[in-house]
Amino acid sequence: MAKNKDTQPNSAQKAVRTTKNMTKKIARKVQADVETGARKDIIEQLFYDFHKSRAQVYWANFFRGIFFGVGSVIGGTIVVAVVVSILSLLTDVPGVFGEFIQYIVDIVKHGRA
Repeated sequence: MAKNKDTQPNSAQKAVRTTKNMTKKIARKVQADVETGARKDIIEQLFYDFHKSRAQVYWANFFRGIFFGVGSVIGGTIVVAVVVSILSLLTDVPGVFGEFIQYIVDIVKHGRA
């Protein structure tokens, strides 16, 4: 029984098709890399247009770090206060669970173990 050439591609045709697919993938990747590089260059140029000196950049980053640290401490304090408030509402739960929560609330409020 002879194979029909129209329905069964030979290995050379498969290789050509595979090569074309790989070439398209590589071309898309190269194009994406070029676009990414161009975007990075534009952002870098904008950065240097806004910040003329390194000292200005260092001071801006210093103050940014200070405010980030202060904000983190304030945010952490608020989260702990909310958690302790919620836990103090749960101290009336009967049994071991309520006693355990009361123990945790006492430790946080009074600083004793």
